[in-house]
Amino acid sequence: MRIDFHFNVEHRLHYACRVVRRARASDCRVLLFTRDADRLARLDAALWTFSALDFVPHVDIASPLAARTPVLLAASLQGLGTACPVLVNLDDEVPPELSSLNGRFDRLIEIVSRDDDDRLRARERFRVYREAGYAPQAHDRSAE
Repeated sequence: MRIDFHFNVEHRLHYACRVVRRARASDCRVLLFTRDADRLARLDAALWTFSALDFVPHVDIASPLAARTPVLLAASLQGLGTACPVLVNLDDEVPPELSSLNGRFDRLIEIVSRDDDDRLRARERFRVYREAGYAPQAHDRSAE
């Protein structure tokens, strides 16, 4: 599994919407994960409103439509039935059961804002991934 850190973004949720739009342009399924219910609700709203020209079909992973919907929102990764090429982690910690994610996702994307606390938490996640044997890549998005 490839792990990419996109850092120095202006706003995590809006940037996540852009990541989803790019993935969908490549016909990729995407799972957006955070255990924070408020953040997940704000992400859901952002996917509806971030662009007047784009529609991003998305549902909660528990929805009966999840198997037919290309973008899924999840507060838990337990019981995830199908593999999904892209996992976007918007949680403040490494996704649970990290070792079981390999094979279920081709790519994991971490989005890091310019906020000092967010950057500190991201550094910890980066360290955990490295210690688990992954080689996370960092991508500075300050120019975007």
